[in-house]
Amino acid sequence: MPSDVLPSSSSPWPMRFETGERQTRRANNEWPGHHLATAAALKAEKTPETIAIIEGSFSLDYATCLRRARDMARGLREVGIAPGDTVSFQLPNWAEAVIINIACALGGFVINPVIPIYRQAELSFILKDCRARIAFIPDVWRSVDYREIYGQLATELPALTHLVTVRGEGDLTFEAVEALGRASDIELQPADPDSAKLIIYTSGTTGQPKGVIYSHNQAARPIWASMAAWSLEAGDTLLMPSPVTHVTGYAYGMEMPFHFGTRTVFMERWDAAQAVALVREHGVNFMIGATPFLAELVTQSEKEQDRLDTLRIYACGGAAVPPDLIDRANRMFPQCRSFRVFGSSECPMVTQGCLEDRELAAHSDGRVDDWDVKIVDHQDNILGPGTEGEILAKGPSLFRGYTDPHATRASFDPRGYFRTGDLGTLSAEGVLTVTGRKKDIIIRGGENLSAKEIEDALHTHPAIRESAVVSMPDKRLGEGVCAYVIAQPDAVEPSVQEIADFLIGVGLARQKCPDSLVYVDDLPRTASGKIQKHILRRMIRETLEKREA
Repeated sequence: MPSDVLPSSSSPWPMRFETGERQTRRANNEWPGHHLATAAALKAEKTPETIAIIEGSFSLDYATCLRRARDMARGLREVGIAPGDTVSFQLPNWAEAVIINIACALGGFVINPVIPIYRQAELSFILKDCRARIAFIPDVWRSVDYREIYGQLATELPALTHLVTVRGEGDLTFEAVEALGRASDIELQPADPDSAKLIIYTSGTTGQPKGVIYSHNQAARPIWASMAAWSLEAGDTLLMPSPVTHVTGYAYGMEMPFHFGTRTVFMERWDAAQAVALVREHGVNFMIGATPFLAELVTQSEKEQDRLDTLRIYACGGAAVPPDLIDRANRMFPQCRSFRVFGSSECPMVTQGCLEDRELAAHSDGRVDDWDVKIVDHQDNILGPGTEGEILAKGPSLFRGYTDPHATRASFDPRGYFRTGDLGTLSAEGVLTVTGRKKDIIIRGGENLSAKEIEDALHTHPAIRESAVVSMPDKRLGEGVCAYVIAQPDAVEPSVQEIADFLIGVGLARQKCPDSLVYVDDLPRTASGKIQKHILRRMIRETLEKREA
């Protein structure tokens, strides 16, 4: 593939660009040539007292955000962090994360959000891989002592020279770094817009996470597409329960207010009753979140008989979205359009939903917007409308590569399209429908079965709240079908045979019926709500091995 690699003058991260892409993207106004530091300064100048961030009873206006971020950026320079160095933070949805993020743009540092649930194994890999020089952590949060965890990792991470405690005690606190910056006259050096801005790690649904690199130029592009597609305006309010350490919470929760003038209300942890109350209190207009958030929001609203009339948009993605959930949400919230969207850490918001068609909103993943998408077979031949194959995507919001160059080379086709690993169909009208993962196909007796198709059918059973279907070892057929199921509260759990009879009754072939049915209280998930199917495959494999022992 004709390409060039652009290392930032101040960053060690080489990033893959097709020849001429930077010039073309800029000429088409797809990459603006500026970044968050510029946007934050403009907002502080034009609307200094407008509230950008709300977290509980605390709020930040644009002027305060910029002032504190400048102090933080200078403070980081004072403790020895240089432009191009990586700054990690492992924080919940706290306002301090917003200040750190702007500070990194102002000082030319690369920011690395780390999901709060990660512990020693993940942290050792991520912080070493991204070459973190400093990390912002809670003291103790949800009974977890983060300072103790990082202390245990000290010998493994010699490049990590500083730990900064946020909302707690420690040798170096958030407030102390700000104070150093207030007393400093160091001149800040914002990075080149084409250089590395962000390293965010995939959620690890199939194993070890990968470091996804973005440049400053791309940061606002997926948000811009959403603003246009969803008819959002400056002053609209977003309720953000997704972690700011995930690509959705990071881009829409932390950056959208500064690029487009929206307002973000953060939730530190998800609670459906609190979410309903926050929508009422702040007149929330839109939400973006995973399937469990929408399901519980609808249930709570039904319980309180509150139709949340200010809510206009709910974009649902990150995990499988049953069609009946979208239908139910659209019935419950008459002023709101709920719909499915598709994207990933590497290619955010490939689709923006189908707002005008409720049937497509529930049964597809939306219209492709601002992306070039193609569906290919196993030999990379482009398939026609409606034919299932792997989804490949290319566009101005596409990530610039992984921290591992070998993973980067393996993830792109010769024309620069990213191999998503997802299977789907694309209609002649540009509507994308995800049908499963390439690794989620169950090959039973030589026949390919879609786990998602089986899950969608299971979700229509009145006793089933949620399901996840995976392959299981089968000596005769190679692979069998195993369904992990969360039952509805107080429901009688159907047997394997009863489930088979139900699925056949709704039109599934007999060979798609589960060979094993495992009832669980919850499913292993990433922070964004995606089910970690590699864990479920391991669980059923270990169960079968114990039976045979």
